[in-house]
Order: sequence, then C-alpha cells, then structure tokens
Amino acid sequence: MQKSAHAVRNPDRRNLLKTALGGASALAALRASAADSVAPAKGGGRIKQTVCQWCFGGLTKTPEAKEKFYEAVAAMGIVGVDLTGPGDWPAMKKHGLVCSMVGSHGIGKGFNRKENHASCIEAVKKGIDQAAENGWKNVICFSGNRAGLSDGEGAKNCIEGLKQVVGYAEEKKITLCMELLNSKRNHKDYQCDHTAWGVAVCKGVGSPRMKLLYDIYHMQVQEGDVIATIKENIAYIGHFHTAGVPGRNEIDETQELDYRPIMRLIAGLPYDGFVGQEFIPKRDALASLAQAVKICDV
Repeated sequence: MQKSAHAVRNPDRRNLLKTALGGASALAALRASAADSVAPAKGGGRIKQTVCQWCFGGLTKTPEAKEKFYEAVAAMGIVGVDLTGPGDWPAMKKHGLVCSMVGSHGIGKGFNRKENHASCIEAVKKGIDQAAENGWKNVICFSGNRAGLSDGEGAKNCIEGLKQVVGYAEEKKITLCMELLNSKRNHKDYQCDHTAWGVAVCKGVGSPRMKLLYDIYHMQVQEGDVIATIKENIAYIGHFHTAGVPGRNEIDETQELDYRPIMRLIAGLPYDGFVGQEFIPKRDALASLAQAVKICDV
C-alpha cells in the first residue's frame, strides 16, 4: 500500500497509546464489557459507525492483536475500520468489517499545487483501484498546506487536479473525500481548514463522487457552529470523524461537544455514509470505544 494517510497525518500517533490487548481472557472480558455497555441503549443502528485504527495502535501491534481488535470492535456493532491497508483487509473481512476509508497521498503536499498533481493523482488512482477490487467505497485526499498560496489559487488548483481523477472515481463507483482539518492547533497552514472552502472545491469539481470528510473535532476547533454547518452542507459530506474537544480524547461528558444531538441530526439527514470514531483514548481504550459507540447509537 502507498504511504498511508494515517501515518503521515501525525508521526507520533503510533506512540500515543501504551495499552496492549491481552490474551483470550482479556478478549472475553472485553466482549462482555462491550455488550453490557452498548446493548441497553441501542438506538437501531441508524449511524453506521467505524473506527480509525491509528488511534488504537497499542492494540494493533501484531497481526494476532489486530485480529482480536477487529473481533472486539465488530462485537460492539462497529461496521468498518478507517485507514487500514491491504495487509489488514483479510482479517477485517473475516469479522465482517469493511475498510471505510482507503488511504492515498499525504497531508502536506496535496492538490492545491500543480506540481503535486501527478503524484497525488497516481496515489488516488491506486487507492481507487484497491477500493474497487475489495468492495470498499471511499478514498481520502488532502488539499495540502498553503505555504504562501492564497485560498483562491489553492481552490482553483485543487479543482483542476481533482477533475483529472474524479472521472476515474465515477467509473469505479468510488467517492473521493477531501478531509477538513484545523490549522489552528493540529495542522498548521493546512488549506482545507474551513467547510465553505471545501464545499467550494466540491462544487467546482462538480461530481457526486467528490465529497468532504467532515471531521467534527477539527471543525469545532477551527470554526464551531457544527450542527448548523453539517445541516447546511450535508450534500457535500461523504464521511465523518469524531473526537472530544478540547484534547481530541473521549467523546464523553468531559468535553464541550455533546455528540448525541449531532448524531441525531446526521441520522435524520439524507446521509448514508459512515461516522468514524477518531479519538485518542486516555483511559481503557476499548471501554472508551464501547462508550463512544453507545453515545453515537441514537
């Protein structure tokens, strides 16, 4: 697989978690805990929940640990795992999981500069081929950093570059999702840092296969007004990510966002995509994930 998006986005991600999944007894306890935590509040599965593997790196260090992780998250009602590679997919399929977001190129050098178009298009096409061959639906892409480029010029260049590959995505029935990231705290100088800018790019590309990955954490940090913004722009959103604000940790009562009304909004909109849990747990990782699933199952 090409250099994965989750590896490029933050080189320290793999070191953020120290917890490792134990043996069979730990898995059995996890299953029981997950079932107890999630089942009583089932909301009918209106939100198709996934999880970003990079956040749980301490639980996925070996193929054996990954398989236990996949079995555990499937038991929680999670249907897919974001940003995994071809080496992960056989084990994921064994447990009925999809790759809900396939990687492509990195964050810093994206479609906003013409000199990056050839390499970005090559990486995106590879992701499209991998997705189509395995029955997956989404491939991630990025604007790139400004590095002095105006927002207008950056948008124009993104549109020009993405138009060169979106037809291939249409042919393969794959949706390209440009991720919205905050440039205030986590991704300094990243250009696709406001919903309006991303929507303008999608409109310029002019394809139903060109959408945004609306990261709720990032957009709360950058611009706020999350519920109204989602409602107004749902036609251009192809995927969601979650995390708590501040800190990017659990999506519980310790942070400023209440995810229940956000999920109720999404469930009531004309949206059939995924919501990916992308928080960095501070407590027991899988207990926190089970809690997040319960919160979002509206």
